[in-house]
Parts: sequence; structure tokens; C-alpha cells
Amino acid sequence: MEFIDPHVHMVSRTTDDYERMVRMGCVAVSEPAFWAGYDRGTVEGFRDYFRQLTGFEKKRAGWSGVQHFTWLCINAKEAENVSLSREVIQMIPEFINETGVLGIGEIGLNKNTKNESLVFREHLDLAAKLKELVLIHTPHLQDKYKGTRMIVDMLKERTDLPPERVCIDHVEEHTVRLARENGFWCGMTLYPTTKCTPARAADIIERYGDERIMVNSAGDWGPSNPVSVPDFIQEMRRRGHSEAKIRKVVYENPLEFFGQCQRFKIEKRK
Repeated sequence: MEFIDPHVHMVSRTTDDYERMVRMGCVAVSEPAFWAGYDRGTVEGFRDYFRQLTGFEKKRAGWSGVQHFTWLCINAKEAENVSLSREVIQMIPEFINETGVLGIGEIGLNKNTKNESLVFREHLDLAAKLKELVLIHTPHLQDKYKGTRMIVDMLKERTDLPPERVCIDHVEEHTVRLARENGFWCGMTLYPTTKCTPARAADIIERYGDERIMVNSAGDWGPSNPVSVPDFIQEMRRRGHSEAKIRKVVYENPLEFFGQCQRFKIEKRK
């Protein structure tokens, strides 16, 4: 079955991973800007990173027949440096109209601090000004519900960011309702040790339905599996769900959300 991975950090993966993903049915990936494994010290470091995301990484994906899309931001882990964050946010418009850029993300909260909230709000200001889609990172483990509540509250303060143009990612059983009931899109991340397993993601689909929800691998530097979306497909098949329902979650829903961006154009395979 064809699928789109709506959140995977391919700069941290090998070309062999692209090849494996294609063999499993992957037609496109969406790569949010994220942490490099260390805190970058200058805006020029981010400018080079954005060049990589919008240039070489797109080309590398194409070698395997995968369409590559990306998002731009300074991530929550580096948001404690407010002055640098502001420089990066000011620089984003240089790249926002590059082919395949989907919007602002993954922004959000990491430890739910005052500075993270400030930088999150300023990213939202930019997204509203440029009329861009927004992809949001929610905190890990014990900070997740509080952080998700804070994020939703900050989003609800605004009238210039329609909820259908915002995806709240890394939802789990205790946060999915909070996002969905406020009209936002949701992403479930399939990690081997944290976030969701394929079985838990299938449970969430069975309980809350398949509207405005996607699954992703969020493959990165740590323990993660860039072909975990096919594991979810198999879990759904094992439970007897229809091919149409599964395709909606892993292909049609990403098409619908990303399709709100004029720079998103999916190429049909020959």
C-alpha cells in the first residue's frame, strides 16, 4: 500500500532507509526542522541547515523515488536562546517559498518553559502573517498533557490561525481528544520505546475514528524505525480493517492536510 510519512527526520537517516521505505510503499516524506543533537550557536548554522532541507535532502530523496517536503523553524529544545530564536524566525521568509516547503514546524514545547512559550507564540505570529500551515511538537512523557494543554490554550487565543491548518503531533491516548475536540489535526508517532506503538495507534483509531489524524515514524537520531508506518498498516489489516480505511489514515489524510499548502504537489508514480 502506498503511504506518506508525514513526520520523519531524514537528514539523520541513511540512503538505505530511503530504499527500504520505497520498497514498503512510501511515496513521499515530510521533514520538520528539528534538533541537530546539539544546540546551534548562530543564525548562519540554521541558514545552512535550511539550505540542506530545501536543497540536497530533496535531491537525495529523489534518488530513491521519494518526494521530499519540509518545514522550517527553530525547535523547542533551542528556544531557551530567545535572541537566536528571533534571528532564525526573521530569516525563515528567505526560504519559505522554496519548492516543497509546507510551513512552520515543528514548533512547540519541550519543558513547558516561559521562553519556549514566547518563541512558540512568535512562530505562530509568523505563520499567521504568511498564512502558512503549522506543525506542532508536544513534549515527551510526564510533560505531555500539561504541554499539550498549554499549546491548545495559546492556539485558542488566536483568530488568525484556523485549526484545520494546524497539526498537533505526537498525540497519545491522554492528549488526542484535547487536540481533536478543538478542531486540530493530529499526528501519532510510532516509536519502539516511547510515544505510540502500532497497536496503540490502531486502538486510538478504533476509539476516535479516522478523521483529521495521521501516523508517522518521526525517525531521527535515536531509537526509531523509518518503516513503522507499514507496521501500523499490518496491525490494522490484522484487526480486519478495510484497505480504504487504512489508506485514508496513511495516505489520504496527509494529502488533505498538506494539500492546503500551494507548494504541495504530489507526483503520481508511473
